[in-house]
Amino acid sequence: MSDPHPLLELKDISYHYPNQPPIIEQCSFSVDTGKTGLIGANGCGKTTLLQLMVGLLKPQAGMILFHGKEVKGRKDYRLLRKSVGFLFQNSDDQLFSPTVIEDIAFGPLNLGHSPEEARELASEVLAELGLTDFEDRVTHRLSGGEKKLIALATILVMKPRLLLLDEPTNNLDPRTRNQLVEILKELNLAQIIISHDWDFLENTTETLFTIEHGHLHRCSDSFVHAHKHVHVYGDKPHHHAHNG
Repeated sequence: MSDPHPLLELKDISYHYPNQPPIIEQCSFSVDTGKTGLIGANGCGKTTLLQLMVGLLKPQAGMILFHGKEVKGRKDYRLLRKSVGFLFQNSDDQLFSPTVIEDIAFGPLNLGHSPEEARELASEVLAELGLTDFEDRVTHRLSGGEKKLIALATILVMKPRLLLLDEPTNNLDPRTRNQLVEILKELNLAQIIISHDWDFLENTTETLFTIEHGHLHRCSDSFVHAHKHVHVYGDKPHHHAHNG
């Protein structure tokens, strides 16, 4: 029998930092499937909202439900984090082992897998991402884009049901950005992506939300926005072709 409850649900949650007005205020949201983009001005609460979803911050009002059950103590949050993976803005906050294979195997080891099983799972994820030759590379010597993909691998090896990504394209070269787009499009799991990269969101998400004054609002399907761009012959008449 299928679970009638959403995977994750926020009910009237609020959060404020010390001596600051609420950055998230009576916010409700549920996620079970699908791929969602999250936009908004810097400092509006996007990262805070994702941190609340994964338990890095605790709401000061309202509740978080996981499979319909309120998340309260350490045990509840531990179960939540087995199903919800969080890709940080800065990959160096997520990678700490000497080699790539050790970084990816760390999660399965914590779940009780043997070293051999953990390494096998790590190798499988690297193969799925087209990074087989990265196993024994020294993590801190990787490029920024390579670190981003390895950080993603450390999450995917845990087999999450929901993936939270905070500005995943920051400082990525075009090749790695395109590689990340293809990976996310192929993943059959729910995703919430914070990004200022409109083209990236268009290629990876189905719905779009924005945070304004602490509240979450769904954007219309034809959300209007402006592109700023430069052409070598920018003062000459020209046109743009857009899909959709």
